Order: sequence, then C-alpha cells, then structure tokens
Amino acid sequence: MLHVTITLILSLTPYKHTLIIYTLSPQFSLSLFDILSVSLSFFVAMEEKQFHLDEAYYGPSVPPPTRSYRRHGSDDWCDDCGSCCCLISFLLQLIGLVVVTIALVFLIFHPSKVKIHVTDASLTLFNFTTTLNYNLALNITIRNPNKMIGIYYDSIEASAFFGDRWFGSVSLTPFYQGHKNTTILSPVFEGQQLVSLGASDLSVFNSEKSAGVYDINVKLNLRIRFKLGNKLKTWRIKPEIKCDLKVPLSSNGKSGAGTFEATECHTSF
Repeated sequence: MLHVTITLILSLTPYKHTLIIYTLSPQFSLSLFDILSVSLSFFVAMEEKQFHLDEAYYGPSVPPPTRSYRRHGSDDWCDDCGSCCCLISFLLQLIGLVVVTIALVFLIFHPSKVKIHVTDASLTLFNFTTTLNYNLALNITIRNPNKMIGIYYDSIEASAFFGDRWFGSVSLTPFYQGHKNTTILSPVFEGQQLVSLGASDLSVFNSEKSAGVYDINVKLNLRIRFKLGNKLKTWRIKPEIKCDLKVPLSSNGKSGAGTFEATECHTSF
C-alpha cells in the first residue's frame, strides 16, 4: 500500500492569494479514484487562476486629473508663443505708446517749427596765403513761435567753414527762450587759421575773391530741451543748424559786390 501526501499550492492570483492543499494522510491508500479527484481539482483551480489572469487589471484606482484653469492674457500668450513673440509684442506696445504720446503733445501744445535766420553778415577780412586771415561778424535770429513751449539752449557753438574747410568756432552763452519770443545771437569769428587748400579749393577761392563774394558755411551745434507748459521738460536733443551764406567782402563799411541778403538756416536732428 502506497501512502503519500500530495500538496498543491496555487499562489498569487490577481486579486487574492489562493492556497489549495490536498493531503492524503497515511491512513488512506492512494487509489485511482483519489488520483483522478486530485487531478480534477488541480485543473479546475488552474482554470480559475487563468480566468483571473485574463481579466484586465490596472492596479489601484487612479484619481481623475485635476483640471487647472488659467486666465488667458498676455503672459499665457507669451508662454505659448515664445520669447520672440514676447519681444515683438513689447516693441509694438512701445511704438503704440510713443505714437499716442506724440499725438497728445501735438493736440495739447500745437508745436510749431523754430525758425532761424542769419539777418546780417559783415566780412571785413578774408585773405589767404599759407594761412587764412578772417574777420566775420553775424547776426542770427532765433524765433520761437509756440504759445505753450519754451526752449532751454544748454549749449551753443557756432563754427565757420570755407567749403568743407573749418577755420573758426565760437561758444555762445546758454539761455532760456520763452513763448513767442525772438532771440538774437551775435557770433564774431576773428583770427587766423592754418588751412590746407588743394588746387581746386584754391581755384574756387581766387574766383570768389575776384567776385568779391565768398561762400561761407556756418553751423550751429546745439543742445536743447523743450519745456511743455509750466513743468514738463523733455530730454536733451542735439539739432544741427546749417546756414549756407554768400557774404560780400566789405571795406570801410562798404561793399563793391552788393549787400548781404538774409538767409534762412536748415535744421536737422
């Protein structure tokens, strides 16, 4: 008689632990019926385990994602579009702000262009050998036609040129020009200056000497600020004023080539 103990252990199904133990104690003999019963129970248990394994298993339930709500604005748009779009957006807003500011200034203060003329010029000496000897006196009028805009002239320098050859500069006293005001500047260029004239420049000089009228260019280098109303002041700007003059040489207050004609100057920023 064969005595045997048969232990079948089926473990770890997807949902629980299953432990099946079949024990045949020594008091019972192992018959064919017993073997068939144990085998049948084994296959049934295996089939049940396979059934559980075939089921979908996802582990512990996952809570649904939390939805976050963002306010749609310029910051979110920048996050989606990138730094390049943000830069373009900033530049467009800056340009819009400048345009609106300029429009408001024009609407409120009605600015008008400052007018600058050389009303008189006296050239009593203009002689060239190896150096240029000169004596030139000018009257320059600056007209501010604005009713609500004053002008601070923080720095004024007048420079004189024959053609493109510089020969003298004069610094003038800074001043404030009020509303609807005209100011007269009187720079005087006097002295001698070493000037290098090429053949073409020397030919032009001799031709003008024969005519008794010289082409002299005067430039005003300014640093100015505008006062809008009573309190608001702008930053400094540096306009350049250019005056193209035809000045007759005079002797004893008389000129054989006629008189000087008032000339309007050109302004650039």
